[in-house]
Amino acid sequence: MRDAVKKLWPELEWISDAVLREQVIAAWVKAFELSPLTPADLEEIPFTLLAPDCPVTFMQHKRCVVHIARRSAEAMTEFMGRALPVDLDTVIAGAILADVGKLLEYEKVDGKARQSQRGAYLRHPFTGVALAVEAGVPDRVCHIIAAHADEGNLIRRSTEATIVHHADFMSFLPFKNMA
Repeated sequence: MRDAVKKLWPELEWISDAVLREQVIAAWVKAFELSPLTPADLEEIPFTLLAPDCPVTFMQHKRCVVHIARRSAEAMTEFMGRALPVDLDTVIAGAILADVGKLLEYEKVDGKARQSQRGAYLRHPFTGVALAVEAGVPDRVCHIIAAHADEGNLIRRSTEATIVHHADFMSFLPFKNMA
């Protein structure tokens, strides 16, 4: 399963901290162990159930979020780095892990993705944090998972969490607003 996770996420190589990279991989491996979904399913299922007939897959959305977050963090570092330091490894790891909990929130029935029974009780930020903590992911990255969605509006987001939150919503809201 490690090889499948690495194939899904070539962006893992952007994480310079080898320990953090392995923790991110471990969280995804654990998610697949507990999920009815396969790596191939992530290339087919829609990234959101909130937009009917969503034309973008889970992996298309997720990889876009990681790329937007990385580029945003780099621009912020370039122009505001002395006043506002950004930890790039934290941004990338958090962006890769932000939706890992969807593997427990979704299931596939008759070829279509739908919310699982667990997902009806626990949205993906909660299950994502649980998976990440079990994999030893540091709190600064778990904070991004917890804060990336609307639940994060109730807490003070770190700079890195703010970057991932906005990257996620940039590639989510246009589809939600079309519904």
